[in-house]
Amino acid sequence: MDFVNVLQPVGASLFVPVGVRNHGPMYDLNGLMSEAIQPELVDNANAFVFIEANTLEVSKTDLLTKCTIPVFAKDNEATISHNDFISSVEQVVGGYYPDTRTQIRVSHPIKGRIPEARHKKAADLLPHEETLYYERMMFVIEVPSVRKDIGGNSLSLTIGGVRSYHLDNLHSKKSAERFKLFIGFKNKVCSNLCVWSDGFVEDCKAFTQHEIQYRVQEMIERFNPESYMDEFASWQNKSVTEKQFAEFVGRCRMYLYMPKKEKLGLPKLEFGDSQLNQVVDGYYNDANFSRNTDGSISIWNLYNHFTGANKSSYIDRFLERSVNALDVVRNLAIAL
Repeated sequence: MDFVNVLQPVGASLFVPVGVRNHGPMYDLNGLMSEAIQPELVDNANAFVFIEANTLEVSKTDLLTKCTIPVFAKDNEATISHNDFISSVEQVVGGYYPDTRTQIRVSHPIKGRIPEARHKKAADLLPHEETLYYERMMFVIEVPSVRKDIGGNSLSLTIGGVRSYHLDNLHSKKSAERFKLFIGFKNKVCSNLCVWSDGFVEDCKAFTQHEIQYRVQEMIERFNPESYMDEFASWQNKSVTEKQFAEFVGRCRMYLYMPKKEKLGLPKLEFGDSQLNQVVDGYYNDANFSRNTDGSISIWNLYNHFTGANKSSYIDRFLERSVNALDVVRNLAIAL
């Protein structure tokens, strides 16, 4: 397989201005790609979800046909809809990898009604009299043919984004809209997402879909997972004892209640008490990443407990905590 040609987007001129393509080095995914791997059919009803808290799985058809599009109040200009955001990213990703599958989850429904139904009780509203859109949306595009095995866990390349309308000032005139983009890997055994700062665009401001597509291609072309894959592999051979794990969790809990002055200079921790509880529960009870018989636990397994606990985060904080999970566990590994 010609990996350079695989990485070269098809019809790139549709979404990137002529003369700005290939402006930087493109990572060679040789070693992560295999011609023998074919996309697997997944029953979404039984598949693991990448985020759980307060979310609902929807299809692009649902977003297109059942949801209204918010506007900027002062000029009635339409926002970039969730459906158009997803389609924009899919078009770019499809130019690199044709074998993809998309999963979408939404939260915080904003309900309304048509004027003719303004006097009806909520229970009496007919389906066509109700309006709906979701304030927050996250989607992932999985590329099953690009994968890496770490400790018996198959990690597949995953690209996606987050949209939270509450980050935009919809009470004003049309302005640049805010999106979040990421590229990383999904652990097949549990659907935990591995995202790091180099693959995270925290604040993508755009007026048009074209601008979003440019940022997506830029993100893909600069993505270099090799050092992270090596780091993940090395974590299999590093472990903490039961006593060290208990001290680590205790320190994390203490951090949550430290005065702000004492937090200065310390590594940031984005995880709260409920998520730390899930980490401890996983240490004892997780079917895939629990402790060893002597009470120790590998750094790789501990990292997966943090990415697993992150699935209980709200959509608007999910990616930030994904990046923080790597930073927290990496600092622990360095300290060892």
